[in-house]
Amino acid sequence: MEGKLIERLEAAVTRLEALSSPAGVLSREFPVDIGGDAVKDPSILAFDDLISQYVDVVLVAAEKIGGQVLDVTKIIAEAFSVQRELLIKIKQTQKPDMAGLGEFLKPFNEVIMKAHRMTEGRRSDFFNHLKTATDSLTALAWIAYTGKDCGMSMPIAHVEESWQMAEFYSNKVLVEYKNKDPNHVEWAKAMKELYLPGLRDYVKSHYPLGPVWNASGKKVSPAPAKAPTPGAPAPPPPPPASILTSESSQPSSSRPKDGMAAVFQDISSGNITAGLRKVTADMKTKNRTDRTGIVPVTEKETPASSSYSVSKIGPPKLELHMGRKWVVENQIGKKDLVIDNCDSKQTVYIYGCKDSVLQIQGKVNNITVDKCTKIGVVFKDLVAACEIVNCNSVEVQCQGSAPTISVDNTAGCQLYLSKESLGTSITTAKATEINVLVPGDDTDGDWIEHALPQQFLNEFKDGRFETTPVSHSGG
Repeated sequence: MEGKLIERLEAAVTRLEALSSPAGVLSREFPVDIGGDAVKDPSILAFDDLISQYVDVVLVAAEKIGGQVLDVTKIIAEAFSVQRELLIKIKQTQKPDMAGLGEFLKPFNEVIMKAHRMTEGRRSDFFNHLKTATDSLTALAWIAYTGKDCGMSMPIAHVEESWQMAEFYSNKVLVEYKNKDPNHVEWAKAMKELYLPGLRDYVKSHYPLGPVWNASGKKVSPAPAKAPTPGAPAPPPPPPASILTSESSQPSSSRPKDGMAAVFQDISSGNITAGLRKVTADMKTKNRTDRTGIVPVTEKETPASSSYSVSKIGPPKLELHMGRKWVVENQIGKKDLVIDNCDSKQTVYIYGCKDSVLQIQGKVNNITVDKCTKIGVVFKDLVAACEIVNCNSVEVQCQGSAPTISVDNTAGCQLYLSKESLGTSITTAKATEINVLVPGDDTDGDWIEHALPQQFLNEFKDGRFETTPVSHSGG
C-alpha cells in the first residue's frame, strides 16, 4: 500500500514539474531557441501559456494511451512549436508575397504532411483519434491569413470552423470509449479545449485581423530553383493537383478550408488562392448550356442493395443549381466536402455518395440524403427537415436546430443532436439500427445514446389495434 502511494506521489510531482515550465511537456519534446527579446513580447508569452495550459494537457492524456494516439499528439505539439517559432519570426520579417509566404510556411507544411501520412494506408483501430488530430491542425492555418481577399475566413472564424470538422470524429471517440476507457475520453475533451477556447481565445486576443508583420524587418525570398545538372535525367513530373484544384469546374465550397495538406501545397507553390474561386455566373445551371437543371430520378433500392456502383451513375458533383439547390452527387472517399456559401432559401440534395463527409456551414431550408453509404453529414440549422432515404450506415450531426428529421428505408443511422435540437421530431419508416445521441445533463461533453425501436407489437383490444414498441435486447 505504501509503495503504491509513493508511486502516485512521484507521478503527481512529475506532472507538476512538466506544467510549471513556460512550455511544459512541449519544451521537453520540442525545445525551441527563442533568442533575443521575443520571449518578452506579450503575444509570445500568451502563446507559452496556451501551450502549458492546453497542449501539455493533451500530451499527458495521450501518454496514458500510448501508441498511435501518442504519436499523432506529439505531431500536434510539434505543430504548435513550429507556429510559435513562426510568430516570433513574423515580428522580425516584412510581409512577403505569395511565393515568399510559401517559403516562410514551409516548416509548418512539413509537420502537417507528417500528420496526414498517419491517416493513409490501412485503416487504424484509432482512425477516429488520428482524424480528430489531423483535421484539427487546420485551425493553425489562421497564420496564413493575409486579408479579406485571400480566400480564407477571418482568423477567429477559421479556428472555430476548423474544429467543427474535427469534432465530428472527436464525438465518435467520446461515444466509443465512454464506458470502456476514461483515458480516451480525457484525450478527446482535452483536444477540444485546446482549440475551443484555447487557440480561439488566443487569436481573438492577439491576432483577430491576422499576423502583424514588421514593416522594417528583413525580407523573405522564395527558395531559388536548382539548376539541372548537365547530363542528368529530367526531373519527375509534378505531383497530382491537390483536392483544392483537382476539379476545375467545382465551386469553392467543395474545396474546404480544412484540407490542410492541400492549402499548404498551394501556399508552397506561391498560389494560395488559386483554388478558392467563388461560384461565378457561368457555373450556375441557369447559365450553362450543358445542363438542364434537373436532377434525374432513378429507381429506389432497398438498404440491402448496397452493392450498387456509384461510378455508373455519373461524375462527382458539388454545384449550385438555379441559385436554390445544392447538388452533391457521386462523391467517393471525400472526407472534407464543405458548403459554406448557402442561405435559408436553399436546399441540399446529397445523392449516391460513399465513404465521405459533408459539412454544411450556415442555415439552409432542407437537406435530403438519398442512396448513400457510409456518409457523414454535419449541419447547423434547418428551416424545414432533414430527410434520409435509401441509405446504409449514415451519421448525421445537428449542431443547431432542426424541426424534423425523417429516416426512411435505411439501415444503420446515427443521429447526433445538440441541446438546441432536442425538440426535433424524428420519424422513421422501414428503418433499422437507428440510434440517437444527445448531450448529457452535465457539461463534460458526454453523449447519451438512445436506440429507437424498429419492432412493434400490435394487439387487438376493445375493437381496435394497440401498437407498442418492442425494446431492443439489452437496451
